[in-house]
Amino acid sequence: MNKVKAIIGLIIPLIIIYLVYTGSYSLFELLLGIIVAILVAYLFGDAVVRNAEKIYSPIRWFWGLVYAILYFTIIEAKAHWEVIKLIFKPSNVKPAIVRIPYSVETDYAVTTIANSITNTPGTITVDVDENNKYLYVHWIRAVDLTDEGAREHISRVFEKYAKKIFD
Repeated sequence: MNKVKAIIGLIIPLIIIYLVYTGSYSLFELLLGIIVAILVAYLFGDAVVRNAEKIYSPIRWFWGLVYAILYFTIIEAKAHWEVIKLIFKPSNVKPAIVRIPYSVETDYAVTTIANSITNTPGTITVDVDENNKYLYVHWIRAVDLTDEGAREHISRVFEKYAKKIFD
C-alpha cells in the first residue's frame, strides 16, 4: 500500500515538471507526460519517497511553492546582480571555502540546501560532512569567514524552507 501511495503522490508533480520543462501544453504532450509520469513513478516511487504520508501534506506543497517562487525570482536575481558587480569590480573578489553548519535531518533537506547553494551564482557546495553536519562551500566573495556568519549570508533561507518542506 505504501508503494501505491508513493506512486500516486509522485504522478502529479512529475506531470507538472514534464509540462513546465517541455513548454508545450498540447493534448499529445499532456498524454505523453502522464505516461512518462506513471512509468517513472512506478519504477522509482518506492526509492524516492521514504514516507508516503509526507508527499500528501498540503502545507509542505505550499512551502515548496513559496520557496520555488522566492528562489527563482528574488534569491537568484540578487545573486546574479552580485556576480555582475564583481565582474565590473574584480578587486572585490575574495574567494574562500567556508564551513556552514546545518540543522536539517533528512537527506532530501540537505540535498535541497546543497543544490540551492550550488545553483546560486557565486557559491558552490564542494563537500558535505554528514557526521558533524557541515557543508563546505566555495564562496566567490567571502564577507564573513565564521561558521554562523557564512550560514547567515549563504544558506539561512535555504535551510528555513528545506526544514518546512522535508523535515
